[in-house]
Amino acid sequence: MKKINALLFGLGLLSLASCDTFLDKLPDDRAEVNSFEKVTQLLSSAYSDGSTVYMMEWSSDNVMDNGKMFSYRTNQDQLYRWKDVNTNGNDDPRHVWGKAYFAVGNANQALASLDKITEGNVNAVKAEALLCRAWAIFQLSNAFCMAYDEAKADTYLGLPYPKEANVSVNSRGTLRQLYENINADIEAALPNVSEEYMSVPKYHFNVRAAYAFAARFNLYYHKWDKALEYATKALGTQPASLMRTVSRYKSLTGGRWEIHDNYISSSENANFMLQTAVSAAGAATYYGGYKRYNSGFDVIMKELYWASMPWGSGSVDNTLYESHLLYGNSQQIAYPRLSDEWEYLDAAKSRGFIRVVDPVFTADETLLVRAEANIMLKKYDDALSDMNVWVTAHCAPTAGTATRPTLTLASIQSFLQNVAMVPEELTSNSDRGFKKALHPQGFTIDDTQTQLLYVLLQMRRIETCQQGLRFMDIKRYGIKIAHLLDGENPLYFESGDLRGALQLPTDVIESGLEPNPRKN
Repeated sequence: MKKINALLFGLGLLSLASCDTFLDKLPDDRAEVNSFEKVTQLLSSAYSDGSTVYMMEWSSDNVMDNGKMFSYRTNQDQLYRWKDVNTNGNDDPRHVWGKAYFAVGNANQALASLDKITEGNVNAVKAEALLCRAWAIFQLSNAFCMAYDEAKADTYLGLPYPKEANVSVNSRGTLRQLYENINADIEAALPNVSEEYMSVPKYHFNVRAAYAFAARFNLYYHKWDKALEYATKALGTQPASLMRTVSRYKSLTGGRWEIHDNYISSSENANFMLQTAVSAAGAATYYGGYKRYNSGFDVIMKELYWASMPWGSGSVDNTLYESHLLYGNSQQIAYPRLSDEWEYLDAAKSRGFIRVVDPVFTADETLLVRAEANIMLKKYDDALSDMNVWVTAHCAPTAGTATRPTLTLASIQSFLQNVAMVPEELTSNSDRGFKKALHPQGFTIDDTQTQLLYVLLQMRRIETCQQGLRFMDIKRYGIKIAHLLDGENPLYFESGDLRGALQLPTDVIESGLEPNPRKN
């Protein structure tokens, strides 16, 4: 029974009871899951209460070292330096791993219980359970595995993929096997997804969210046709009507808090699915204890919201709405996408959990998935059409001396001719920029695709900042990045860097699962 400990260690449950004792109990402590209503209730705990966002965001180039004089958390320092994380907080590997596999266990229990239930739309609930299982492990794979590479998929390590309730999986398998398992669950689920039994669909795999997940997965899987097909099904025939109306945020009188509340609202058409987690990923964008490693001025000015792009630059001559909706100080500059949500445990509000609400699937990001798939398929007109939908939603007609562009292949190529490549051996903040060499992992791109991808990936970086997806883009495209350090030599993350697969929790390795390899 040793290996099941490896899957569940992060919860601390097994320190109190033997493995057999835990397996004798249903995941949600009910005596028996014997009705349609109970299964649907069980599925609410098949969405992980942990988040990979913090680990991946601080591994990316969205953060910088603001200097030794500022405070930081130990795990920030370790992630920024691409070291193994040995702390045991809510955003660390032990907790994230345990919560994800606990969610998988609940999904598997729901699937087992459904075999005995005849009431209700059983196939739809089964579809949600399959998607929950696939989603939890897909999220772990983004953090703990390498990006998919067809040529290396049989040698790269995967993750345990339990498919039966209370049955251990004793090995990681390969990355190819992992992706095949995720794909099988998604494909089995999609025909039966329904929202008819969901009381709050935006917190579940509703139809749009299911297809958005399928689109992102297939993009990472290099199945461009499928990514295009599923993104289109998620977006429908009028994607512009689903885009986030960022323009209205500037008229909100409540500042960052009201913008944030609107951003994560379930009534926002752009939000396909919201997920909560016990995490400081939102709080870290503005709490003083996280200042040293954060989205500081030089990153914002030269790489993110204020970088020179076809839509403008800086904080004045910039049509990008987000460029005028930033809050914080020079060390922590953030668009209020994520924040801290408190779950209090007493009436006095003196104890509680710090949470985050993450819009894990949105219309805007799914549109960019489709645009990227079209670039890979060399359907450039279709890609540019989607990119311009994004520009229209995210950019004002005018701002200072800047005007909103209509992107064409020629205009992008002309713009990029005047943009310097960022040195792969970056040593100074003065040389920062967004145009970084692409070394795709497992696929090839030509010059035209490269030019479009520079802009597309910048759109994705803006759209997903704070959500950890930038690190996956770095891994997928083999982008070499530098983490500068105050008073120390820079650290470099190489193309195909093995540290892109974050190390498994120590307890999991000690329980027998193979650790991620590292260079000697």
